[in-house]
Amino acid sequence: MARDFANIEKLGSEILLTGRWDLSGLSKIAKGIADYSMEGVTRVDAQHVESLDTAGAWLIHKHFGAIGIDGLRSEHASLVELVGKTIRIEDRPSSTWLERLGKSAWASLDQIAGMLSFIGESAHAMMQSISNPGRIRWKPIWHNLQHAGFDALPIAGLLSFLMGIVIAYQGAEQLARYGANIFVVNLVGLSMLRELGPLLTAIIIAGRSGSAFTAQIGTMRVTEEIDAMKTIGISPLDQLVLPKLLALLIALPLLSVYADIMGVLGGMIMASFNLGVSYTDFIDRFGSSISLSAFLVGIGKAPVFALIIGFVGCFQGFQVSGGADSVGRQTTKSVVQSIFLVIVADAIFSVVFSLVNL
Repeated sequence: MARDFANIEKLGSEILLTGRWDLSGLSKIAKGIADYSMEGVTRVDAQHVESLDTAGAWLIHKHFGAIGIDGLRSEHASLVELVGKTIRIEDRPSSTWLERLGKSAWASLDQIAGMLSFIGESAHAMMQSISNPGRIRWKPIWHNLQHAGFDALPIAGLLSFLMGIVIAYQGAEQLARYGANIFVVNLVGLSMLRELGPLLTAIIIAGRSGSAFTAQIGTMRVTEEIDAMKTIGISPLDQLVLPKLLALLIALPLLSVYADIMGVLGGMIMASFNLGVSYTDFIDRFGSSISLSAFLVGIGKAPVFALIIGFVGCFQGFQVSGGADSVGRQTTKSVVQSIFLVIVADAIFSVVFSLVNL
């Protein structure tokens, strides 16, 4: 016989639960269930529970879960078990620092594994595109080349120019003490060509274009555009990732050359103004004291920096889930990780070049 409301009957050492243990059927019993006597109760029979939702499952688990509940339908038992697990998680004490460290380490390892998998898939797709040039999507490449390369010329040039001025200015006082004014050429030339030109450019591109890659792909995930692309047979790697990687591989070395020129120009102007080194003397000294290897060492780093920025920016975009908040978090991660990895790679290059006497 169907009952409209939840009901409890005590039969000796047994409690019988009947009726509708859902939000609409709990109105009469929900307030008084906490005061119900559980003395001498050894078994709870719930085989006559007609319907159950999370509200009813929470009440049953909270008040009768410690005794053991028999007779529940399989779907009702699963719901009570799920609610019980949720309650236990919420009631757990705050985790210790060791547990938080373990979770953080595991999450980092999981992300590294995901990144390596993404790099492998992208490299495979790139090899397929190179072996079959007809697959390459040139229009997105030119678009990304303009955005990541041409549009970055003003900021990259300005910062490099200012950095050249700063290096020459900081070295001027010390060099002037020993009458070694002309060596400002070596200072500016080597520091810009070998290190600061490519490194500054990579940091600028990581903050400017790497973050844009993450935001674009992340927004497409939120709006399910990537799922739609897969549905109609378009590979997201071919359409979104490879054009960005190829554009950066072309743009970053060229931007590094431009940054080198602007940095040396800034140093030359400051050397003329503060040390009395004329433009002619500066250029003559530059040609005789700065070797081609210094320039090639700096430019050789640029493609590696480009791959780091491209892979990290695109990978973090594919990690977006949820809404706009997730897009913001992953974009922040993208910039931080890109800059960190670029600096680490630059440090490794420095050690390796030192070992091989470059």
